[in-house]
Amino acid sequence: MQRRKFLSGTALAGASLLTGTAALATGSSKEQLAAKPFNLDYAPHAGMFRNSAGDDFLEQIRFMHDQGFRSIEDNGMMGRDTAMQTRIGELLAKLNMRMGVFVVDKGGNGANTLAAGKKEHLDIFLDGCKRAVEVAKRVNAKWMTVVPGDFERNLPLGVQTGHVIDALKRGAEIFEPHGLVMVLEPLSDSPNLFLRTSEQTYEICRAVGSKSCKILYDAYHLQKNEGNLIHNISLTWNEIDYFQVGDNPGRKEPTTGEINYKNVFKYIYERSKKEGRSFVVGMEHGNSLPGKEGEQALIKAYRESDAFL
Repeated sequence: MQRRKFLSGTALAGASLLTGTAALATGSSKEQLAAKPFNLDYAPHAGMFRNSAGDDFLEQIRFMHDQGFRSIEDNGMMGRDTAMQTRIGELLAKLNMRMGVFVVDKGGNGANTLAAGKKEHLDIFLDGCKRAVEVAKRVNAKWMTVVPGDFERNLPLGVQTGHVIDALKRGAEIFEPHGLVMVLEPLSDSPNLFLRTSEQTYEICRAVGSKSCKILYDAYHLQKNEGNLIHNISLTWNEIDYFQVGDNPGRKEPTTGEINYKNVFKYIYERSKKEGRSFVVGMEHGNSLPGKEGEQALIKAYRESDAFL
């Protein structure tokens, strides 16, 4: 997946009705409404509100802010030119929004699996980590997604795991001095992917032993691979540094599938509040319906799922 000016008139009124909470903006002859922030810090991605805000990602970010979102994520950030990265970072700072994850370019894939233990694969990964540091500075990011790649089927699993741990230790050495965190994402896209479950990712993070190597818990993928979401979040909590969501089946917004996200969000909120933590929850999914109506339906779904207090 490739990862707004205030609305006025009837479109804005419709948005405020959907959220059910609004604060009156001051200093304007034309009344404008800005939606109340959510209880959790949900992060939309580029293109999610294109029909409402246009193709300009900066305008999309403004729209996201006006709807109550306080973070974004952008998997393809490293592919954007430096001028655009700088403008995104400046806008986020102006709006007091957080930058969520972007993907470390060539951080690990089927052609560059860290499980193989090959120097050429490691060199590509470490180069991506170094370049990610510079991107993170421009957009004021803290988290970068890393996927180790595919299994190396001709090697024993323990040896593959050792190779992945060794590579991630080297990556952590690059990120640690800058206070950055690579978050490892277990995926369900293919049975060839090395990283599959939360417990496996937990074990690897513990072995790396760095505050710069943590878990990205994507509830969509892990519902498919292991289920029992709240239980497994609880077991691996101390190594989780970022969440992503999408309902299953379909990988669309909450309320469109089988996951009870209101309960999942409530658990994350209550435990993180108790411990003084603040997670970004990335909206790593598509829209179930097309056009502006689909985008408003998505916002409504998050308001419903976020109403756990």
